[in-house]
Amino acid sequence: MRARESDRLMLSLCVLSVASGSFLLFLVQPIIAKELLPWFGGAAGVWAICLVFFQAGLLAGYAYADVLARRAGPKGQLACLILIMLAACLSLPIVPGLRWRPLDPQHPAWRLLGALAATVGLPYISMAATTPLVQSWFTRAFPGRSPYPLFALSNLASMLALFAYPALMERELGTQLQALLWSIGYVVWAVAMIVCLIRLRGRPRAITAFDAGPLLAAGGSRETAALTVFEQLRWAMLAALGSFLLIAVTSRMTRDIAAIPLLWIIPLAIYLLTFIVAFQWTRWLSKPVLFGLAVVAAALYAVLAIYLQWPDSHGHSWPIGVQIAALGAMLGCACLFCHGWVALTRPSPRHLTRFYLIVSAGGAFGAMLIALVAPAVLSFDYDLEIGMGALALALLLFARAQSRGAISLAVGICILTVGAAGYLIHLFELTSIGSERNFYGVLRIYEQTSPSAGKALFLSNGATLHGMQFESPALRTTPTEYYGASSGVGRAFAALERGGVPRRIGVIGLGAGTLAAYGRPGDTMRFYELNPAVLALARNPFHYLNDSTAHIEVALGDARLSLEREAPQGFDLLVIDAFSSDSIPVHLLTSEALDLYLRHLKPEGIIAFHTSNRYLDLPPVIARIAQLRALEARIVISDTADEFNSPSIWVLLSRQAQYFERAELASVVRLLPHGTSRPWSDDYSDPLDFLH
Repeated sequence: MRARESDRLMLSLCVLSVASGSFLLFLVQPIIAKELLPWFGGAAGVWAICLVFFQAGLLAGYAYADVLARRAGPKGQLACLILIMLAACLSLPIVPGLRWRPLDPQHPAWRLLGALAATVGLPYISMAATTPLVQSWFTRAFPGRSPYPLFALSNLASMLALFAYPALMERELGTQLQALLWSIGYVVWAVAMIVCLIRLRGRPRAITAFDAGPLLAAGGSRETAALTVFEQLRWAMLAALGSFLLIAVTSRMTRDIAAIPLLWIIPLAIYLLTFIVAFQWTRWLSKPVLFGLAVVAAALYAVLAIYLQWPDSHGHSWPIGVQIAALGAMLGCACLFCHGWVALTRPSPRHLTRFYLIVSAGGAFGAMLIALVAPAVLSFDYDLEIGMGALALALLLFARAQSRGAISLAVGICILTVGAAGYLIHLFELTSIGSERNFYGVLRIYEQTSPSAGKALFLSNGATLHGMQFESPALRTTPTEYYGASSGVGRAFAALERGGVPRRIGVIGLGAGTLAAYGRPGDTMRFYELNPAVLALARNPFHYLNDSTAHIEVALGDARLSLEREAPQGFDLLVIDAFSSDSIPVHLLTSEALDLYLRHLKPEGIIAFHTSNRYLDLPPVIARIAQLRALEARIVISDTADEFNSPSIWVLLSRQAQYFERAELASVVRLLPHGTSRPWSDDYSDPLDFLH
């Protein structure tokens, strides 16, 4: 009876340690990423680099677990656990130090990795070792029982953490409180792990098992089989492919919608779900099922490539829900194929920690390949095309020992996938003059011809246009697209006309430099631009900056960090237009950001927010923070659509209501209703409430 109670207690401790460790391991990811996001301009690339760190941290944790499980006995493991956990506690709470704020926008990825390592490095690595360590203890304590259900449990707890963050924590708690609560949770988990190992040491069977040689478990003929090089390479490559596709799909979502935790979490949750299904319900994943999953993933990709044509040069797109569902389903089928194949060929528990080490090494390799290597060697974002091409090749390898019909179908799917990828790449290359890619995204330059106005050069970031300039000398200095004379910002410039008095204009977000066309002799226009590649393109091949009669200044780096360091600028007009595709930099729309803008604004000055967005309704966000500061807020909706202009939505803020009574604005501005939602701050923001 006592033995049964001891077994139940031991099982409960194993389950508690794995579940709590995995829950906290994935809960910390959106917490720390959201804390660091404003320091790096709110760029969508922040999450990709974070995923590299998390995959590398997982690898380090699994390597640590593998060494402990193979080289140390119970006493040695306990001593190492206590030592590392105490060292990790020294970095709590997980709040990044200000010394990690980037001063140079040229190489942000390494700065971000350094900030992550200093803030959550040791806690994350120590916690990443939880599942393989506890599974190794479980195998030794309960010989004959499979430890793999604990792996499925760890993935389930991780997925629950990911959904709990946007549904509960992000909506109710500020980032500082989130970090504090997680830090307390880490200490509780550390105590549970130590108690679990101490209880294990007290079991006679456990002590014998630790000193035993090969471990026994259900595994048939594979029980004593050595791992082959081919097996290990296959596990690593399949894990790398799943990780590569995870980041490719996530980047595509966040770059065009918003760099927000929800769109980080959905793909990651799908990725984890495939691990749960693969390792908990392996018996349902027969070879025909895995084959079918790969076929469905390839078919979905072909549909996306041929019909969606992302990013479309005309800005067309599917509804947000359709895009997320299609990309999510494709990712789920592809990853379940990869992880199901890994699960079907997994070794006996004798090789458990080495197996996890190999799989995590593959995941880290895939993440580094797409987040660090691809931006350095590719000028455009063909990541998803490369990943799906690799999936098609993996399907060919999978089908090689099957029937002729299966092999023929695999060849057909491979041709379809590679053909769809090739079609999309050909479409972009055919219409593109050039492109630039770095941490901040992909800039594409293309050309179109109008029958009446001639050739025009376009700059796009992702699926959104960021500027257009006609080549004709007569039209070269004409403000176009969202910035034409009938737009909100065009009206604001017109209202600033004061008999030739020099004006000082601030612009957050350079784009093609279109707003420089409004500059007059004697004016000073100061642009704040995060991406160095944008400045280079605005100088050549675009010429708004070069042709402007105003004095042009450019400050490289995140606008908020630059404005915090500068003395008050005394702007007559401050324009906020720092979108990367349709992804919004949330930290530029908070009450603290507004206070900073007001510090740099003249008493009679105006702030113009560009809020055109396909997915998010931003005017209420700005109206709410303006209401807190007793500012007058007006909206200007321009529906002009011709070869010079695109429809746009601008929100104008001023300390003085009479500003909007000027003739240039009175007929077009509308009052914004007072908001009732919680105002955004540096500690709190929830874009979910404002999705279209």
